Amino acid sequence: MFESLTQRLSGTIERLRGRGRLTEENIREATREVRIALLEADVALPVVSALIEKIKVRAVGQEVLKSLTPGQALIKVVRDELTAVMGSTASELNLNVPAPAVILMAGLQGAGKTTTTGKLAKLLKEKRKKKVMVVSADVYRPAAIEQLKTLAEQVGVLFFPSDAGQNPVDIVRAAIADARKSFVDVLLVDTAGRLAIDEAMMAEIKALHAAVNPVETLFVVDAMTGQDAANTAKAFGEALPLTGVVLTKTDGDARGGAALSVRYITGKPIKFTGTGEKVDGLDVFHPERVAGRILDMGDVLSLVEQVEQQVDKDKAQKLAEKVASGKKFNLNDMRDQLEQMENMGGIGGLMDKLPGLGQIPENLKAQVSQSREVPRMIAIINSMTKKERRNPGLLNGSRRARIARGAGVQPADVNRLMKQYLQMEKMMSKMAGGGMKGMLRSMRGMMGGMGMKGGLPFR
Repeated sequence: MFESLTQRLSGTIERLRGRGRLTEENIREATREVRIALLEADVALPVVSALIEKIKVRAVGQEVLKSLTPGQALIKVVRDELTAVMGSTASELNLNVPAPAVILMAGLQGAGKTTTTGKLAKLLKEKRKKKVMVVSADVYRPAAIEQLKTLAEQVGVLFFPSDAGQNPVDIVRAAIADARKSFVDVLLVDTAGRLAIDEAMMAEIKALHAAVNPVETLFVVDAMTGQDAANTAKAFGEALPLTGVVLTKTDGDARGGAALSVRYITGKPIKFTGTGEKVDGLDVFHPERVAGRILDMGDVLSLVEQVEQQVDKDKAQKLAEKVASGKKFNLNDMRDQLEQMENMGGIGGLMDKLPGLGQIPENLKAQVSQSREVPRMIAIINSMTKKERRNPGLLNGSRRARIARGAGVQPADVNRLMKQYLQMEKMMSKMAGGGMKGMLRSMRGMMGGMGMKGGLPFR
């Protein structure tokens, strides 16, 4: 998300960054470029106008023009106002109610409600340590009930059965009664969607809301619909007392107009963003971190959280202890690190959180994101014998040719892997006892050369 906006803004920001002095003319030119960039990103016009006006008012005041580093001060103003328009801080779910806390999922058909219900169930179970039950009140699409049952089994939460012949209100009331008996903390209710907003749909979901009185009513909307997402959310918000929005398919949205428009137009916070079909593809929405990513400052906090959640801590600790004790880093260790990277979505899954990406051409970023380099490297290591993996020094020319044939690659690919191994081995020997920070540095080392000469521009 935000690739096109980041690329457009990063040039403007870079020009201002080193300015020793700013004039009103400089600021007018910069805000004009910011305005064009926002409109191209499909941000709603009222949002763009309000945002630019706030930036102008603050930019021509003492805060910027009298600052010792006016370029940096203006960047801070832009970041602060972008953060404010998206809601300033992350908005938590309100679960501080007598159990079960009922969360109603609403939205149009195709927005990803059922998948998001499964993702949210996993997040609440694992991060909030809640006992979760899910129920489908979508009696118009029998496949939705089966899909939710499959997702519940996949993420390990309770599923309350329903069928197409039942009344949605009866289904949910029965689910609440069962949740109480089962001492469930949170009940997630997946509702029926339509292809468009219509009176029958609104009447049904209003009746359902009135009957079950949920503590949270989340509107699930496709981010790729841009400012239309904000307009649809507004229409739902007029019919239902929404408490928040979930933006789905954000990995397919290069513009980011929805994220920058929804809060301003609806007055409701974006609580989560969803990516892909995997059940772990749901993230808490942090406006201040997103603003940093838009301005090409990266999102290191989210990257660290991702590493801490998805890296095998036991393996990381064992590796740190091994390196600290002076034992040599080998190809088994390298394979473990590569597999950890794949678990986090590969290079593409990490790239958008790194600072400085806006200055890299789009075609090169796409090439790196789609690269199969990591799986290829894992395949090469798997083609080695256990002895070779433990003792990389054994890999002479004939052994490398055999490994290449086994992995279906060229000997040059094996040579390139060995070059990267030697770089990592050297780095590991320097960072004994580096712990989780060391893990990040080693991943940075692996990313260098994978489709980019000189690696990524870390700052």
